[in-house]
Amino acid sequence: MKFDGEIMEILAAYDLTGSLRAAAQLTGCSHHTVSRHVAARDAGRPIAEQARRERVTDAFMPKLEEWVEKSEGKIRADKAHEKLTAMGYTGSERTTRRAMEQVRAAYRLGRVRVHRPWVTEPGMWLQYDFGDGPVIDGAKTVLFVAWVAWSRFRIVIALRDRTAASVFAALDRTFRIIGGAPTYVLTDNEKTVTVSHIAGVPVRNQQTVDFARHYAVTVLTCQPADPASKGGVESSVKLAKADIVPKDTNLRTAYDSFTELEAACDEFMAEVNNREHRATRRKPAAMLIEEQPRLHRVPGNPHTVAFGLARTVAANTPMVAFENAQYSVPAHLLGARVFVRSHGIGADEQVIIVHIGSEGPIEVARHGRARPGSPAIDDDHFPGHRAKVPGDYTIRARSAAEADFLAIGAGARSWLLEAAAVGTARMNQKMAGAVALAKISGTAPVDEALGTAATYGRFATGDLASILAASPRGKAHRADEKTSLAQGTAAWATIGQPGKPATADANLEESA
Repeated sequence: MKFDGEIMEILAAYDLTGSLRAAAQLTGCSHHTVSRHVAARDAGRPIAEQARRERVTDAFMPKLEEWVEKSEGKIRADKAHEKLTAMGYTGSERTTRRAMEQVRAAYRLGRVRVHRPWVTEPGMWLQYDFGDGPVIDGAKTVLFVAWVAWSRFRIVIALRDRTAASVFAALDRTFRIIGGAPTYVLTDNEKTVTVSHIAGVPVRNQQTVDFARHYAVTVLTCQPADPASKGGVESSVKLAKADIVPKDTNLRTAYDSFTELEAACDEFMAEVNNREHRATRRKPAAMLIEEQPRLHRVPGNPHTVAFGLARTVAANTPMVAFENAQYSVPAHLLGARVFVRSHGIGADEQVIIVHIGSEGPIEVARHGRARPGSPAIDDDHFPGHRAKVPGDYTIRARSAAEADFLAIGAGARSWLLEAAAVGTARMNQKMAGAVALAKISGTAPVDEALGTAATYGRFATGDLASILAASPRGKAHRADEKTSLAQGTAAWATIGQPGKPATADANLEESA
């Protein structure tokens, strides 16, 4: 192949001699080469352009164009090669791929999306998106990335998840960082923003509508699967992930806590917002100062959804459910509405509960992460609560007869518990009998007899009266130095005498 300088020498020699062979002898090449270059010049073709040769795919190009047109450029070269082979094509698959690439390039010509440069206005647009954050304590984090369109100011906030509460809290913090709220907020069609599409029209999430109304902003979403419509924040996400997420390229080590990740995000924002941007040739932090007068004022109190998920405390149990677990709140919040969110990750993770009262938002409880089935309980939230002991029943009279029996005293309560535990029969009749005895013999003796019966398990019919009769109340028999309570021996004298059987007189007493 001849270079441009050599071709120019060949043409100059031909112009000098007017002979193909003479020019060939002067330039040291074949006269056929001189003839080809002279003919190309006379035809108006550029010098050094190779003459087109017939290719094996030329006869099949119309068919390739037809297939590409029908498939809208999606047919693969290997499938096209199989079809051509069945039609008598003898070329290689490599040749087919080259031909397919040529046909695809011609098909795409005129169908390429043309992007018009976006001329932004101060205070108008803010875009946000998410990126995969680092793994901390085995849990994956999320990077919330926001981008102010005019000043190119970037905000990166570490989140535990992408729930609505976390996103709205991040947006609230973003507005306060940039010193105001923009007119429009642009993002993807996530469930936190768009619940569905009807005839191509996005249906907004009600929580998002309430949030936007509170901050006087308009939340818009881009077309599905169209990242080019928010390319500014897409680039910011790539930049944040490349710098914050530990990789071999940035030499970052793994984060030990969520606090370290938050510190890394703050360092990243300070760095990128205080260096010259390649598009504006100015620092985003300086441009944001100029843009702040065009931003709307942020309300003093954040929207309640920024505090977390709304939950209603039960009417009789001061507990709320959050992510399949239960957490206690102060008892005075029974039936009230609270907001629950989580903060941190791993062992330092906490569940924070906030109540909005007349004095504004107040944190009412803070618990460690609980597991399903094992609620997080603070004993101070249950004033006057008595721990339940198995078998320790609270005795309450449900009828007049029961009230009369329990009025006897503590012995009656003990008798009731012990008699019920052993399955005593006809307890109501026996309780009524105890009440009758109390009216005759007095309440105190009967109460003492009931306590004795409960102690020794005497629950049969007549046991209470027997115990009451044998009670030592009244005259007490005591032994002194002259008398003894032991049985006497006088009856032993009749032993062995005829006609007088031996008997024991229990009333005889042996003199001392």
